[in-house]
Amino acid sequence: MKREDKAEVVQELSAKFAKAKLAVLTDYRGMTVSSLQDLRGQLRGIAAEIKVAKNTLLRRAIQGTPFEPLSEQLQGNTALTLTELDPVAPAKVLVKFAKDNPKLVIKSAVLDGKLLNAEDLVSLSKLPGINELRAQLLGLMLAVPTGFVRVLNGVPQKAVYLLQAIKDQKEQATN
Repeated sequence: MKREDKAEVVQELSAKFAKAKLAVLTDYRGMTVSSLQDLRGQLRGIAAEIKVAKNTLLRRAIQGTPFEPLSEQLQGNTALTLTELDPVAPAKVLVKFAKDNPKLVIKSAVLDGKLLNAEDLVSLSKLPGINELRAQLLGLMLAVPTGFVRVLNGVPQKAVYLLQAIKDQKEQATN
């Protein structure tokens, strides 16, 4: 690889690190190309990407970023997963994929500057994702007005039931 190409790769990775919320390092040794492509497709579907680059280029790219603690883990075959949006979704995909494909080994991750080990990433994957949290929040926001409408509707409804009961009682008395 030419020096200019290496500089371009480092610059591209640095730009991705500048925007990323979560970075996960995995060891992909022994995985087939098709399974790696399958993982790449799953991650693409949730706005995340997996990159394979030389460890020295990755070290240069993460210098001066919150992801610098990952430099200690850059050994062997390393694949880097990055996301700019929801950090839970890629964690879920990677943990599930690693469970189904034991050749993918999660090394470590950094979330908002904090170093996470594989167990921490598994814990993160068990949290609800951003879309699930939005749905829960929407449900809570809709529950209050719905309950208020039911309370307001209950008073006239009970009055109608009372009038109906009085009417039925008077009809029975006249019969």
